[in-house]
Amino acid sequence: MRLSLSSRENRLFSEMLLKVGNGKLTQSDGRINLDNLCVLIDNIQDLVNNVYPDIHNISCKTLSWFKERAILSPTNEQVDKANNLILAKIDTPTQIYYTVDTVLDSEEAVHFPTEFLNSLNPSGLPPHKMELKVGCPVILLRNLNPPKLCNGTRLLVKSLKKFIIECTILTGCGTGEDVLIPRIPLIPSDLPFQFKRLQFPVKISFAMTINKSQGQTFNVAGLDLSVFHMANYMSRCQE
Repeated sequence: MRLSLSSRENRLFSEMLLKVGNGKLTQSDGRINLDNLCVLIDNIQDLVNNVYPDIHNISCKTLSWFKERAILSPTNEQVDKANNLILAKIDTPTQIYYTVDTVLDSEEAVHFPTEFLNSLNPSGLPPHKMELKVGCPVILLRNLNPPKLCNGTRLLVKSLKKFIIECTILTGCGTGEDVLIPRIPLIPSDLPFQFKRLQFPVKISFAMTINKSQGQTFNVAGLDLSVFHMANYMSRCQE
């Protein structure tokens, strides 16, 4: 809805969104006809190919190419599935980073062993085992240096070191600037006990949750609705 309406295509798309929201496209069986709103796709593989064509040749992709596209999903589980699928398509070396997880109360260590902490994957935290490749987009999970490096800022991995990640900012006021991302302690707030995870505060962001995408504009967007029992995938490309 924030796109310029100077384009006829943008204007028609905006009008279609309003009709969907007002229930004017609902059919007799209660379903909504999306044929004029987007391209319907049958499986996640085709969705990936539509949003990220020729992704295996990642070294030829530009900052603007990554900035203008993303796959969106309602759940973190589906986001991780899409990200892992795309990462496997890229034929470059993989760097693996493991977290250091500890409980804040030493007396509770016997109840929450390290193996258990490693298995946790709370929302808003990077995974225990993080696989990254040079050229991959990532999203920042914490405010590091506002306004350039904020929670939700997307970056492109430039180099992977043992204790630091060098990235180029994709979105926001620092677009195009190279920055260094350190490992920092992260403490989730939505668990019945407290533990600390030492890890880089980023996640791969070929795909992201719909909540994380708020405030961003994409020319090429794919929506993964496989969590629902309906037409599962759709995408819209704006030339």
